[in-house]
Amino acid sequence: MYNHILIATDGSAVGDKAIEQGLEVAKKFGARTTIIKVTEMWSALDVAGRDALSKIETYEKAAGEAAQGVLKKAKAAADKAGEACETIHVPDRVPAEGIVGTAEAKNCDLIVMGSHGRRGIDKLLLGSQAQNVLAHTKKPVLIAR
Repeated sequence: MYNHILIATDGSAVGDKAIEQGLEVAKKFGARTTIIKVTEMWSALDVAGRDALSKIETYEKAAGEAAQGVLKKAKAAADKAGEACETIHVPDRVPAEGIVGTAEAKNCDLIVMGSHGRRGIDKLLLGSQAQNVLAHTKKPVLIAR
């Protein structure tokens, strides 16, 4: 049923749950697995000022290192589960866009991701990447909570 599963993580406990559930589904179907971490682009407000270029470089480096740490942990979970996986860091993208775009480019037939279950003002201010993925993909999505 599923041949290639894309598992999205943000490094949180909910992201860890998505990894666990995604790997379990992959094992059951004998599917290939790709684990993705998307990092957003720097904010113009955060890098404003005379040393903007330096701030951008600092942000990019820190975001890349953090993403590699998240992916290293995810790879260890896959190894422990006995599942081979590819890991991908997609920088400078809105997470939902990076997830949907990668699922299309890699021809994945299932997306697995977590949802923090935000409501009210938190949902309005922080957004819901899971909801955006659901709105912009035609692929099945498994949401871990």
